[in-house]
Amino acid sequence: MSITVQQVLEEMQRMAPPELAESWDNVGLLVDAGQPVDAILTTLDITPDVVKEAVDLGCRLIVSHHPVIFDPIKRITAGDLPALLLQDGVSAICMHTNLDAAPGGVNDTLADILGMRDTISFADGCGRIGTVDATSAKALAELCETTLGPGVRYVEADHPVLRLAEVSGAGGSYWKEALDLGADCLVTGEANHHAACDAKRFGMGLVTAGHWATERPIARVLANRLSEAFPEIAVMVSRADRDPFTYL
Repeated sequence: MSITVQQVLEEMQRMAPPELAESWDNVGLLVDAGQPVDAILTTLDITPDVVKEAVDLGCRLIVSHHPVIFDPIKRITAGDLPALLLQDGVSAICMHTNLDAAPGGVNDTLADILGMRDTISFADGCGRIGTVDATSAKALAELCETTLGPGVRYVEADHPVLRLAEVSGAGGSYWKEALDLGADCLVTGEANHHAACDAKRFGMGLVTAGHWATERPIARVLANRLSEAFPEIAVMVSRADRDPFTYL
């Protein structure tokens, strides 16, 4: 039994309404191969390896977080990802900043992993800030390494962490907004050197756990949501979706 790409798109839009996306973003059905869907693959990134995996598994639809088309396209070659998808008859639905901000989306998932309670939104709706049991940036970094993966770095706070902020992905620039909202520490995927210097100067904790690592858990959330909505078809989480960095 098969379903249509449009049915899946409508379900994803119920979960992450397009109006939640940032104005600069590109979300929705970005590649339509015009094929019925017998199985779905969920992933953070669409890479050539993920496309091959989808084909090998018989998945005619990939649902991802990061858009497979982001910047305006002026030229497409056979090796470009949209071309690879179309050549293999695979469609792509991408839910990006709307899924960051959506209830139950990327940042609520990360907040749950971090044990946050009574969260509110900040960082243009994409981040969350809430309370945690008394902890430290080091303990949070260790938690991230255990639950999310390697490559975690941290700046220790000069006081216990009771109010925690998090922004998945490249959220380091929100450290000042988090501080102004009373956060003792910010957990994010990426932050630059200057954000780390500023956090240390203000006595604020900062944990960077990797862009891929802080967002990858959404692939399982998407698979669970789609399995509930479409129990008649197979929904799988990509195994070929990997952090592009290798850690020493």
